[in-house]
Amino acid sequence: MDEMEYTPEIYTLTDEEGNEHEFELLDILEHEGNVYYGLVPYVDDPEAMLEEDTELVILRVGEENGEEFLSTIDNDEEYERIGKLFLDMLESYDDDEDDDVD
Repeated sequence: MDEMEYTPEIYTLTDEEGNEHEFELLDILEHEGNVYYGLVPYVDDPEAMLEEDTELVILRVGEENGEEFLSTIDNDEEYERIGKLFLDMLESYDDDEDDDVD
């Protein structure tokens, strides 16, 4: 049986100083009429990624003039609430993988 090849979905984002950074999309969450992307800094080597202390970055999808864009969440309460939903979702994936091993 051939192993499925994984191709990450990579986004190049520009910070406030104009520096570009690559992020890998972990998942998308729809909540209360908004769409959020959960991203982690992209590391080309999967083993190095396991060793990295990666931080989950959550961005909200917005739309202007028919064009979608990603923006930061400025409201602390919204960021904490969505962050918890992402973490719960990611933990459930880990639980599902653990169940598959049994």
